[in-house]
Amino acid sequence: MKAVRVTEFGPPEVLRVEEVADPVPSAGQVLVDVDVAGVGYGDVIVRSGRYPFPTPYVPGLEAGGTIRAVGPGADPALVGRRVVAATLGMTGGYASLALAEAANTFEVPADLPLEHAVAVFQAGAVAFGLVAAIDVRPGESVLVTAAAGRIGSLLVQRAKAAGAGLVVGAVGGAEKAGIVGEFGADVAVDHSAPDWVAQVRRATGGRGTDVTLDAIGGDIGARALEATAGGGRFGLYGFTSGTWVPLDAHQIGRRGITVVGALGIAFAKSAAEQRADAEAALKAAVAGELVPRIHDTFPLDQAAAAHAAVESRSTVGAVLLTP
Repeated sequence: MKAVRVTEFGPPEVLRVEEVADPVPSAGQVLVDVDVAGVGYGDVIVRSGRYPFPTPYVPGLEAGGTIRAVGPGADPALVGRRVVAATLGMTGGYASLALAEAANTFEVPADLPLEHAVAVFQAGAVAFGLVAAIDVRPGESVLVTAAAGRIGSLLVQRAKAAGAGLVVGAVGGAEKAGIVGEFGADVAVDHSAPDWVAQVRRATGGRGTDVTLDAIGGDIGARALEATAGGGRFGLYGFTSGTWVPLDAHQIGRRGITVVGALGIAFAKSAAEQRADAEAALKAAVAGELVPRIHDTFPLDQAAAAHAAVESRSTVGAVLLTP
């Protein structure tokens, strides 16, 4: 089969398509004929060498397609089902065939496009988990950074569904600021503007947001902390800038801000709870309550171009591969 392999960390060009042996499902596993694979920023972080990971490996922790075969102990009735799956060991999705634990597959409703299912089942589950972890309450104001990203765009929608009274989407660039309203953001701010924190404060009557969820970290994350109201809650869920938010203990203590490791809380849930979040995300997608945006779809042999697009932060929504 064809697969993208990484033998050394580096720029997108280290992603190379090779012919490799077909994987064989072991006990409790399934083999998926991959039609669509998700490309996340986490893939970029690992490929660039910013997260310890053994090489060589095949990237890709999300795959969608049809189950071709099952291993011992897995239900034979799964064969032929159209599913999305979290890949075995969080690798292997950038390939013609991928392995997954049977318990980590989710049947795709007939009226949901496979591309949408791949874009929403994991990212949407994270959005559900983050909103619950930070405890968004009806009427509260919420600031979401990277609001045009795959998770951010779903997080905006989920915050509104949880009853947020005002959602502010912070994005990089005027073009993205013009789009983020499509996801339900009441206010869009361009975090490249020097006065964007002041814009957030004006939108909230000078107070700042009750809740902030930051995926960027670094200087932008630090400014997002400034934009959080005294007594508010600041949730961490990423560091796309390359560094986590530099937390100022004096500022946090003086202003009475609660810092929440929101992503860690979401990932610390039991397997059953995380599965329930993914199922809820798929159900919300079917109902039109969680609508993923597909920025672009690349063929497998253009995986490097897909990574370059994600890494450039020029994308809005999800980027996918088609083996």
